Amino acid sequence: MALQFSIDDWVQRLTTISEDEFRIPRVLDFVTNHGIDPASLEPYVYYARSHYTRNLIYKCPLFEVLAICWQPGQVSRIHNHRGQNCWMATPIGRLRVQNFRVEGRDAAHSTCHLVPTNAYDMDPQNPAVVDPREPVHTVANLHEFGGQATSVHIYSHPYAECEIYSQDKGTYMDVPLHYSSEYGRLSPDETLT
Repeated sequence: MALQFSIDDWVQRLTTISEDEFRIPRVLDFVTNHGIDPASLEPYVYYARSHYTRNLIYKCPLFEVLAICWQPGQVSRIHNHRGQNCWMATPIGRLRVQNFRVEGRDAAHSTCHLVPTNAYDMDPQNPAVVDPREPVHTVANLHEFGGQATSVHIYSHPYAECEIYSQDKGTYMDVPLHYSSEYGRLSPDETLT
């Protein structure tokens, strides 16, 4: 099992990785060998009944770190990360990631066909990285997992919008992203209902 660090110490150690080394293998090695003390996340943890929350912990030009908080049954929309790398640790609870392959993409009509591929679970012992060859996915806190979950995501580089996909309609579109809280302070327009 990885050594556990407070989230502040964890982020500080992450900042020591040079820009040249901030690549998938090096950062995955970091999240695999540096656990996060769940209690240290408390200032950044906001759960909402109606949606998962995105809580900014740290941001610089190279990367950002978010705590994403999930009630049982909450699921992200199928999305991509705009070509940015993403690493995920889950210090609290358990989450299921389902990946998709995009076929028949028609940019003129914003249509495509999604094919489910592999799925895997994340928990405190099993961090993950988004595969850049197949970056479209969804994340879910399944009811059967039996509780709340908080995942910590590293995005390099930070990004402000992503594509979301409707598997039923066979369409995709851009959506802006927002933070539910920044540096421990709830955003004024956020409601935790």
